[in-house]
Amino acid sequence: MLKRTLIGLIRSHETTGEKAKDPALKTRYYKLSMDQVWDEVTNMFKKMNGYKLLHEVRSVGEIVVERRTVTGRTQDITLTLFAINPLKSAVDIYSASRGSLGDLGSNYRTILEIYKQLDKRLAAHKIDQ
Repeated sequence: MLKRTLIGLIRSHETTGEKAKDPALKTRYYKLSMDQVWDEVTNMFKKMNGYKLLHEVRSVGEIVVERRTVTGRTQDITLTLFAINPLKSAVDIYSASRGSLGDLGSNYRTILEIYKQLDKRLAAHKIDQ
């Protein structure tokens, strides 16, 4: 966690992906169609405190949400949903803080929180990579 805070002194964004060195930032896979995952993700954000659903572009699999941090900064979060096949989908997240200062690891923590909520909602469908 200290390393994340130190990185966060200079960096104000965080992203997940297939090749992420940190296991917590690896792409998540679910045994569900993209439409089912889409519905779960959008419904989840409607219930999560502090998050505001800004726009959804289903055709490109993009959901954009905004979050205000305790320090009053705004984070722009983009979730990208991919259909791997008709019964398997993937979710990646990019989170960036507005402003020029580093985020002290808050984008990292935001991504972990979103994945935790998603994994809880879709526990029966999660595919461990």
